[in-house]
Amino acid sequence: MPADAIREDICHFLTSRRARLTPKQAGLPDFGGRRQVSGLRRSEVAQLAAISVEYYTRLERGNVGGVSEEILGSLAAALQLDDVERAHLAALVRAANAPHRAADRGGATSHVRDSLQQILDAMTGAAAFVRNAHLDVLATNRLARALYADALDTDDQPPNLARFVFRDPRARSFYRDWNGIAHDAVGSLRTQAARTPGNTDLADLIDELATQSGEFAMRWDAHDVEYYRSGRQLFHHPAVGDLDLDYDALEIPADPGLTIVTYTLALNSPYAAAFLQLRQRDAAPEATRPGAS
Repeated sequence: MPADAIREDICHFLTSRRARLTPKQAGLPDFGGRRQVSGLRRSEVAQLAAISVEYYTRLERGNVGGVSEEILGSLAAALQLDDVERAHLAALVRAANAPHRAADRGGATSHVRDSLQQILDAMTGAAAFVRNAHLDVLATNRLARALYADALDTDDQPPNLARFVFRDPRARSFYRDWNGIAHDAVGSLRTQAARTPGNTDLADLIDELATQSGEFAMRWDAHDVEYYRSGRQLFHHPAVGDLDLDYDALEIPADPGLTIVTYTLALNSPYAAAFLQLRQRDAAPEATRPGAS
């Protein structure tokens, strides 16, 4: 990512974060009357962060050379950034201040060790797959193949979950909370883009999705960031019906960039019968990797 693009990302991120805060939310007096900006003014952010308006204006323009962690912490507190947003801002600042590096086309891990596949196969009561930071699905177990059959049914190899969400019409019925998963997918990719600014493979994927999906482009322009960590995902499987499953995303320290995602059924879940049906569906034993036949 060129230096100008990184500065532009910093500008849009800070601008969007102050635009969502009202004076009341920030604990500032609101004297009424018509405001010419949505959210906080620059002067109000500067006041909250205990810095000058001129310095904040410089930061918002992406000129972050020499900014201290203390100033970034004050700014994050003033804008009420959550942990993910704080980490994202720090990553953008690191990228802006890093020496120029050549573009790195091999930005995402694509190899899965045999022992990881063995771990997946041992999870007989959970749907589990390994994905990389680009949301490519690199390996699955049998139950994940049954759950994600539509997403894995693609000519694109490896299958990519962001492409499925934004380019495959089946995704809107498969995810009962499509808006939520769309937000998470875009937020995950934007987080990764800040971490690896020279990753041209990721830039190509983002350009493709932004060009071919107006929904993706709109969400990308919102500059929201997200980590897909844990929660409950609401599915509508075409064969077994509704399923509410708990998910956990487990990063793999030995394989930076790879994450095991598991889906399990909560105790006493009303979806036990549907989950049992899913487990009983046919899946060829050798079809453990996306694209296997």
